[in-house]
Amino acid sequence: MKKVRVLLLGAAFSADLHLDAYSRCRDLAEIVAICDQDPERISSLAGRYGLTDYQTFADFTQAIEKVECDLVDICLPNFLHHDAALAALNRGRHVISEKPLATTVADGEEMVETARRAGKQIYYAEDWLFAPAMGKAQAIIDEGGIGEPVYIRARECHCGSHSPFAQTIRSCGGGSMIHLGIHPVGFMLALKQNRWTELVAMTSGGLQNNMVHKNMEGEDWSACLIRFADGTSALLEANYLTAGGMEDVIDIYGTRGCLHLDLTFSSAISCYSIPGLSYTVEKAEITTGWSKPAVDERFNLGYVGEIRHFMACCRDGREARLGLRGEDGLMALRVVNLIYQSAREGRKIVNPAL
Repeated sequence: MKKVRVLLLGAAFSADLHLDAYSRCRDLAEIVAICDQDPERISSLAGRYGLTDYQTFADFTQAIEKVECDLVDICLPNFLHHDAALAALNRGRHVISEKPLATTVADGEEMVETARRAGKQIYYAEDWLFAPAMGKAQAIIDEGGIGEPVYIRARECHCGSHSPFAQTIRSCGGGSMIHLGIHPVGFMLALKQNRWTELVAMTSGGLQNNMVHKNMEGEDWSACLIRFADGTSALLEANYLTAGGMEDVIDIYGTRGCLHLDLTFSSAISCYSIPGLSYTVEKAEITTGWSKPAVDERFNLGYVGEIRHFMACCRDGREARLGLRGEDGLMALRVVNLIYQSAREGRKIVNPAL
């Protein structure tokens, strides 16, 4: 069976998450090239996963032009998603775009339109949709285990990104909502077939108006109340205030029961360490004392299932499922943009498309 030939753009944090998943999908995918400005970072990343036969590049435009591949996986800073995607699509390659799809709605629209004209797919990397806990929760809902879901609370929070690209609106697109909240936003839109009706939001405001991160241009706290066409309501939150590791938590309240999902702290291991561990959970500041070390964090967050799905779709020449297409990433970006508008203007926004 022919494998999907992948050009990986970036060799830092997101690329490591993806390459871990590719290493578990060797029956479907082959990394043929890696591009990053730092050659040592490429070497280190490839070495961790045993890659030996691959090309290296420092410039993504050159890599896209020269590498014979089927798909370009964009694990670059947010502000580069647009340019890299357009270059790849115009070269006749399918694309995986990490979240958010772009930093502006206009850029996202151009990406989706370019893919349509080129007859190529944009696969939008929303890993939450492949978290095993999500799949089990959906099965419980489908069997009527909690009745009809009426209210959902979802959040992604941690202590803040150390990347310089997360500090400015130009390079990130905003603050915690676009960088973290894009997950609960995208998850809820996929769950409800993108049919939202109204929303109202607040944010901390950025810079001196932030609660903790006074040098960050984007907000360090944000929350949105959103309603969907079927009457379901949801509270979506993102913040850079949460100490102790990343929180990915979803609570689903139904007419006959409820579900509580914890994607990051649901480890079966409890550990007390005086010297500290090498790793416990993403964004944990310390690893001493009591902790719950993740058993297989990346699998449980959905990265492996996500990449396998994209590789199968690319191999078979089909689009991804709802929530994982370019237009779904664009919808999530539009909603985040309207969340920011609602917070700025202090008013409820009704979906202009409904």
